[in-house]
Amino acid sequence: MVSQLPPDHEHMDNQMFKMEVNLDDIPGEWLGHVMDLLFEAGANDVFYTPIYMKKNRPGVLLQLLCSLAKVNKMKDILFAETTTLGIRYYPLTVHRLERNFKKVDIEWGTVTVKEGIYKGEVVQRAPEYEECKKIASLHNIPLKKVYEQIWKAYGEGV
Repeated sequence: MVSQLPPDHEHMDNQMFKMEVNLDDIPGEWLGHVMDLLFEAGANDVFYTPIYMKKNRPGVLLQLLCSLAKVNKMKDILFAETTTLGIRYYPLTVHRLERNFKKVDIEWGTVTVKEGIYKGEVVQRAPEYEECKKIASLHNIPLKKVYEQIWKAYGEGV
């Protein structure tokens, strides 16, 4: 069975800032720590990309998205917790899809499926991963089976 939750009204153009640093001299173990700190401080997204820097040195491009209100906090973390000597940042516009959340009942419990809506049509669907992982772990079943049941129930309920 599928039940509808109220829509999440995040669908709008938001002004954000993209911040980035190139790192070629940071221990890999630190990267996860820095990511956790940035998310805890309010970053909307944090990601790493392998790059090659001057003198053909391997490095990492750390990028994050945040609101203007969080830029100074992100700078504090990046300068304190990484080896960077400089931070690039610039404004950008992010358009988010309207979102609906549906509760789907399966054999082992209830899972939320997030829908992304564009021009009145559902164009993206995704079960909440952490809920699926918890069900799989609690019932000692493959994650794949949880997803299969969700899609079967979701299809019947739509």
